[in-house]
Amino acid sequence: MMTKTTVTAIRMLGYLGSDPAGEIRSSRQVAERLGESPAYLAKVVRHLVKAGILRAHRGTAGGIALHRSPRAITLRGIVEACQGVIQADFCQEARVGARTCSFHAAAAELHAGILQVLDRWTLDRFLAEPGPGGRLRGAPCLLRPRPTVTPRPSRGTSTPATPRSGNRGGAGPRMTIGSGGSCRIP
Repeated sequence: MMTKTTVTAIRMLGYLGSDPAGEIRSSRQVAERLGESPAYLAKVVRHLVKAGILRAHRGTAGGIALHRSPRAITLRGIVEACQGVIQADFCQEARVGARTCSFHAAAAELHAGILQVLDRWTLDRFLAEPGPGGRLRGAPCLLRPRPTVTPRPSRGTSTPATPRSGNRGGAGPRMTIGSGGSCRIP
């Protein structure tokens, strides 16, 4: 399963990779475009810079840009940068070289298949084949930009309540999760 951090990383890399000039973008500009908070995006950027997927530029003209070509950025690299190495940890009783149970064999095959798929999918493939239009079985495309976060009014302000989508009750910003429509990189 991919975490929100991994999905945000894929969305950010798609946005940066869609610029053929490879222009340096400010983290704030990218956060606004993706509808994420700048603080959260900074966390995602740190993971990707550490993995050598992004490069960060300091100073007044600073920002972020791809460090590798989209063809060299695999989905596995993104997942492992954000979630750690994908380990095969499925049979606690297995000893090296020992016969294993059938579940262990099936899980090892599944693990190998997952790694193969993650290695096969690259950022340039996401950019070239963003996917079908509309929703797939009712799920919005995760690569589409979301509206920016709208801060809640401060206490004492009489602003009419707006229903929140994807957030059941509680305090916090109002945000629409997914936006439907065709699947295109932001």
